[in-house]
Amino acid sequence: MTHGILMQVGGAVPTSAIDMVRQASLVTRIVLVFLLVLSLVSWAIMLAKWIEFHRVTKRGREFIYEFERTPSLDAAAGLTRRAKSNPFTRVFTRAVNFFAEMKPGALREASAAPLRGSQVEALRLVLESESAAQRDQLSSYIPWLATIGSVSPLVGLLGTVLGVIDAFVGIATKGSGNLSAVAPGVAEALTATAAALAVAIPAVFGYNIFAARLNRLESELEGFGTEILAMMVREGRI
Repeated sequence: MTHGILMQVGGAVPTSAIDMVRQASLVTRIVLVFLLVLSLVSWAIMLAKWIEFHRVTKRGREFIYEFERTPSLDAAAGLTRRAKSNPFTRVFTRAVNFFAEMKPGALREASAAPLRGSQVEALRLVLESESAAQRDQLSSYIPWLATIGSVSPLVGLLGTVLGVIDAFVGIATKGSGNLSAVAPGVAEALTATAAALAVAIPAVFGYNIFAARLNRLESELEGFGTEILAMMVREGRI
């Protein structure tokens, strides 16, 4: 940083952000490279999760549309086997498997004795557990966006503080305290903060958007679990 300040005082003054980065000190460059890596990671996560949520939402809507028109639990089971895998099919499969474990053969015999109250409650807990598991699976890597959004400004602030310190050390060494000597060094130091905000803002937006979609999906899965129980009640299975 000191070398960069001396060059700016005695040589050409940077006129753009690109020139400032080119003439930046080693400390500033290290901070900017680290922020660039964080930015690439956050954008990669957001792109991957957007594709995943788009696929899950499309498959889920197609399955729910068909599920609501199935006349019986057996027909719904057949639909689940034909449908593309998604959180709703996995919740339904988990519920049916658990039901079959408690009442072997009950799925093939509609006249089988219904479940007891404790078994129905256990089935409800299984549905809630599977819904939470599907939510956790979809939320993978999303917390990284929150981490990047909170850490990036601190990294940028660290780079700015170190840059300002080096700038004033360079000015003291050079023996010049006028504005033309101070401004380039301070501007270079503030570049780290600007870069950090450019990294943090999209990451925070992405985290909030995906968190909201996760909450909405969890609510939909809970409602779907209730529909499964209602279908079983209607058919006299529970």
